[in-house]
Amino acid sequence: MAGSVSGTRTGHDARGGRKAAASGWTVFAAVMMIFGGAMAVLEGIAAIAKDDLFVTTRDYVFQFSLTGWGWVHLILGIVVVLAGCALFSGALWARAVGVLLAGLLAVANFLWLPYYPFWSIVLIAINVFIIWALCSPQKDARA
Repeated sequence: MAGSVSGTRTGHDARGGRKAAASGWTVFAAVMMIFGGAMAVLEGIAAIAKDDLFVTTRDYVFQFSLTGWGWVHLILGIVVVLAGCALFSGALWARAVGVLLAGLLAVANFLWLPYYPFWSIVLIAINVFIIWALCSPQKDARA
């Protein structure tokens, strides 16, 4: 009789009585945010530590200090990794913060194009997938 009660509780898993945390697309977005944030941290460290590592284009519309952008990528990357970890809770606020941060990281990578074009395009695509995964409708696990 106790086994049948745990399966009927709202929002709980029938097998173990644990509350379901996040859906598949949310978990995908969380993992991709952790990956993308870690890559942004590594970009930031590389830009801060050694400015001559990156080759810049002289005739690009946007011209910024490489060290300054290194700090932006480092700080934004750390915040994105933390938000990706928060997404595993399945909270709505974490999804909203994830969409906002993925958008900011996509813009930062767009402005990073003259320094590392191929990797910037890859990270922009990852951030677009994160936004799509977080904005897609969530299916109810109890249905």
